[in-house]
Amino acid sequence: MADTLTKRQRSYCMSRVKSKWTSLEREAHNFLKGNRICHKMHPLLAGNPDILIKPNIIVFIHGCFWHKCPKCYRRPKSNRIYWDSKIKMNARRDKIIRKALKKRGYSVLVLWEHNFKNNAYNSSLAINLST
Repeated sequence: MADTLTKRQRSYCMSRVKSKWTSLEREAHNFLKGNRICHKMHPLLAGNPDILIKPNIIVFIHGCFWHKCPKCYRRPKSNRIYWDSKIKMNARRDKIIRKALKKRGYSVLVLWEHNFKNNAYNSSLAINLST
């Protein structure tokens, strides 16, 4: 399927996509702050994690499509060669980053976009933080 937007329109749309302080990150931040859990948003660590819960818990908030969620990822029907390669590389990079952070002594927690939509992140985050 061809793009329905002009190059200029597509460029504008893509310029609006944020990499920090997404709505999911704000929700997680408000939850942690509301429960008085000491944390730092967007710490300067390898892999650009979303949250560091002091002293050594790293939290990544992943979009289900972009990071190939095992539960709800759906393969695109158009431009499959491009998207298969792109998503595969994202998932591979995520795995390498998690492994490197674990080697450095961090506990790594991944929260998926669908956890927020189901409002299950409150309980999953609280359970994972208590262990």
